[in-house]
Amino acid sequence: MTKKMRVTAGLLGLALTAAACGGDDGSAGSGDGGGGGEIIVSGSSTVAPISALVAELFQEENEGASVTVDGPGTGDGFELFCAGETDISDASRPIKEEEATDCEANGIEYVELKIAFDGISVLTSPENDSVDCLSFADLYALIGPESQGVDSWADASELAAELGSTTELPDADLSISGPGEESGTYDSLIELAFADIAEARVEAGALDEAAAESTRPDYQASPDDTVIIQAIEGAEGSLGWVGFAFAEEAGDTVKELEVDGGDGCVAPNPATIADGSYPLSRALYIYVSTTAAEANPLVADYVDHYLADGYAAVEESGYVALPDDQLAETIATWEAR
Repeated sequence: MTKKMRVTAGLLGLALTAAACGGDDGSAGSGDGGGGGEIIVSGSSTVAPISALVAELFQEENEGASVTVDGPGTGDGFELFCAGETDISDASRPIKEEEATDCEANGIEYVELKIAFDGISVLTSPENDSVDCLSFADLYALIGPESQGVDSWADASELAAELGSTTELPDADLSISGPGEESGTYDSLIELAFADIAEARVEAGALDEAAAESTRPDYQASPDDTVIIQAIEGAEGSLGWVGFAFAEEAGDTVKELEVDGGDGCVAPNPATIADGSYPLSRALYIYVSTTAAEANPLVADYVDHYLADGYAAVEESGYVALPDDQLAETIATWEAR
C-alpha cells in the first residue's frame, strides 16, 4: 500500500481516535476552541490527505493530542467552519464572499494560509486512444452548462467548433464522472476552464446567467475521489476530473489528458503545476480559526507543525510544495495573525 493510500485510509482511523478521546459528554471535538486536547479539521477531500498525514505525525509527537480530519468537500467544510464547528477548514479554492459573510456574522475570525499547489487532472480510460488533449472549448462543450443531454463525444463537436476548437472528438459513448457542487475541485474547474467562455456566452444571449457558474447536471457526481476514479476506469468512453495526486495514485488504470488553455497542450506534472504552465493549476489552502487557536494552544501547535517539520507531508501525499519564498510568506502570514 502506498503512502497516499495509507493516509487516505487513515482518515477514518483519525476520526475514530478523536471520538474515542472526546470529553465526558461524548463530544467529538472543540469547534469553539474548547475541549483541551482536540482539534477538528474538515473540508476539501483534496487537501485532507495532507492534513491527515500532518495529524498522524503530530499525534506521534504529542501524546494525548486528538486530531480528526475528514473531507466532505470545500463548501461543506466552510459551512461547518463558519458555524464554529471546526478549528481548521481545508480548501481547494479561496473562501467565497458569501461564506466569509457567514463567518463574520458568527464571529469566526480566521487566517488564510496557502500550503501547496495542485492541478486538476482531466481523465479518461486508457482504452480511449482517440483523445490525448482537450481544449477549454472542448471541456465546456462536453461538461459545461450547455452540454446537458450530450451522450457521445462527437455530439459536443458542433458547440466546441463554434467556440473555436479544432479537436476531432470521437464517435463514442460519453460517460462523465466528477466531484459534485460541494467540492472545491468542482468550483475550480468552472473558474479555470469555463468562466471566460460562460461570460461570453451570457453576453451573446446563448446562456442564462443563472447557469453560468455550473456544469451540466446530468453526470455521476461523488464527493469520493476513489469512486470517481473507479467510474473512469470502468467505461471506455469515460471523462472526469480529480485532483492531480488522486490521478497519479491511480496510475495506468486511468489516462491523464493534456489540456490546452490557449497556449498549446500541456500535461499535468509537478513542474508544470508549480510554474503554472498547466492551465488547470491551482493553490491549496487551510483556513485556521484564530479564535480557536487562541483558546486552544494545541491548534496553534498543530499549524506550527504543519508549516515546519510536518510540511514534508505535502510531497509525501503527492502534491506540489510551495517554493521557499512562498512558504516563507505563508509562515509570515501565520506568525502575524
